Amino acid sequence: MKQYVIDQLREGDFLKLEDYFNGNSEAGDLPGIYWVLVPESLYGELQLEHIDCQPYYFAVNLNHQSVSFELLIRTRARLRCGCIQYANKNQRDYILEYADGLFEKLELKT
Repeated sequence: MKQYVIDQLREGDFLKLEDYFNGNSEAGDLPGIYWVLVPESLYGELQLEHIDCQPYYFAVNLNHQSVSFELLIRTRARLRCGCIQYANKNQRDYILEYADGLFEKLELKT
């Protein structure tokens, strides 16, 4: 799995991230998994065509030691579809900027 990982989280940083994700994303079925919406303006051609699969998300996996931002863009409507694919350049840039911006916004240190 391709992902952007930030490790060596401090306990206070973990708690800030957990609080943020609980209030600003959809919780997954497993503890520490969150779904973050991808803006429609960043959808690829196939993703735009697959109306029934929209909206699209990237997953965040948060634990006490690290947070990872998956670079797989997926739908929650299906497990397998051609529109589920690794982030294109614009989507990848968005995920990296989202992650880095979140650390700035929450004043976290790495």
